[in-house]
Amino acid sequence: MLPQSFQFSPLLRRTVEGQFSGGHITSDAGLLLLREVDRQMQLTRNLARRLSDDRQSGKVQHGIQAMLQQRLMAIAAGYEDLNDHDRLRADYALQTVVGRLAPLASTSTLYRFEAKTDRRAIIEAHRTLWEQFIASHHRPPKRLVLDFDATDIPLHGDQPEKFFHGYYDHYCYLPLYVFCDRFPLVAYLRQSKIDGARHAGAILKLLVTFIRQHWPKVQIIFRGDSGFCRQLILNWCERHSVDYLVGIARNKRLEALVKPMWRHVEKRHQQRRQQGDEGSTRWFWRYRYRAGSWRKTRDVIAKMEVTDKGRNPRFVVTTLTGSDAELYCREYCARGDMENRIKDQQLDLFAARTPSKHWWSNQWRLMLSMLAFVLYEKLREFCSRKYRNLSVHSLRLRLIKIAAVVTRNTRRIRFLLNEHCPDQQEFIRLTQTLSPG
Repeated sequence: MLPQSFQFSPLLRRTVEGQFSGGHITSDAGLLLLREVDRQMQLTRNLARRLSDDRQSGKVQHGIQAMLQQRLMAIAAGYEDLNDHDRLRADYALQTVVGRLAPLASTSTLYRFEAKTDRRAIIEAHRTLWEQFIASHHRPPKRLVLDFDATDIPLHGDQPEKFFHGYYDHYCYLPLYVFCDRFPLVAYLRQSKIDGARHAGAILKLLVTFIRQHWPKVQIIFRGDSGFCRQLILNWCERHSVDYLVGIARNKRLEALVKPMWRHVEKRHQQRRQQGDEGSTRWFWRYRYRAGSWRKTRDVIAKMEVTDKGRNPRFVVTTLTGSDAELYCREYCARGDMENRIKDQQLDLFAARTPSKHWWSNQWRLMLSMLAFVLYEKLREFCSRKYRNLSVHSLRLRLIKIAAVVTRNTRRIRFLLNEHCPDQQEFIRLTQTLSPG
C-alpha cells in the first residue's frame, strides 16, 4: 500500500504535497559529537560504576549507564521533561548515543530510577565531577579561584521544603553553586529559609582538602559577593592558607573611613566632564578595617565611583596584594562570568526544573544539568575559536540540532545529514578530532 499523499497550498504554479515516507529522520544528529566527548571523558561510565542498583538483574533491560546517558543526552539536546522520553526512546540518534538498537527506557522507568536517588548518589556524582576536574589539567595549576554564588529556583507546586523568600518575592529553592573558571564543581540544593552562605564553609573545606590531595602547592582563592562575607569563613581561610576576595556590604563605618577622599574624586569627575568625558570616575583606596565581630583587622579595598547620578561606593575584603584597581576590576568583577554559567544551566539545561515531590530527585536533576554543562564545556575545547564563546543555546542550535535521515542494517548505521547545514565544516572537523577512527 502506497503512503497517502496530502496537499498544501500551491507555490508559483507548483503543487506542494507531502508523504510520511521519508524513513527515520532525527533532528539531533549532533548528539554523536557529545557521544564522542563522553567516550573520551568516561563521565557517564565512571558515575554509573559508583551508583548502586538494587534491581533484580534477571529483569533488568536498561542498565544504570544507559539510563544515565539517555537522560543526560536528552537534556543536552533540549528536552527538559521526563515525559519527552516516551517519544525520544524510539529516536535512532539517541539510541546510537546510548549504544542500543532497541527502544530505550520509558518515562516510567526513568522516573523510578530518579525517585530512588539518595544522598549517596549525589555525593558520588560530585566526587566523579571533582575527579574529572583534576583530570582536565595536564599539569598542576599555580592558582585556582573558587567562585561561590547562590541563586533561586522558583517553585509552583507542592515540592518538599518549599518556603517563601522575601528577596526573590516567591516560593523557591536556594541552591549553592561553586565554579572554578568555567568548570562547575558544586550544585547543592537547599531550602530557601536559610542564610545564603549556609554550608559554604563546609563545602569550601571539602573542596580545598580534595584539591590539595592532588596539588599541595596550588594557591587557592575563595571569591564571593557580600553574602559570603562571614567571619567563620574568613577565619578558616586564614588558618588554612586560603586567600580570599569577598565583597563586604556597605555600612556607616566603612563609608565614614573613605569620606575625606570623596572631594578629590568628585573634583576629578567635574574636570573630566568639562573636558567632554561623560564616563564615570573611579578611585581605589586600600585601608585597614575591623568589623565589630572580627577578631582582627583586615585589608579592605574601597571603590569610590562618581557618576552623573552621584556616589557609588563598593567594598571588598581581601588577603591578596597588588594593584587595588586590578584586584577589584579584573579579579573581583570577573566573578560575574560565573553568573552567566549559572544562567546557561538554568535557562538552557533546565536546572530550574525541580517539580518532583522527592527532595533527592530534585537534587539529582540539578546534577544532570551540571553534567550536561560539563559535556558542552569539553566540546567547546575542541571547537574552532569562533565557536568557543557561544552560549550553550547557540552551540546546541549550530552543532547538535542537525537534521539527518538514519538508516540501519546488519553492518552499518548511516546518518545522512542535511547537506545545507551551515556549520558542516566545523562538524566534520570535530568528528575527525573526536572519533577514534
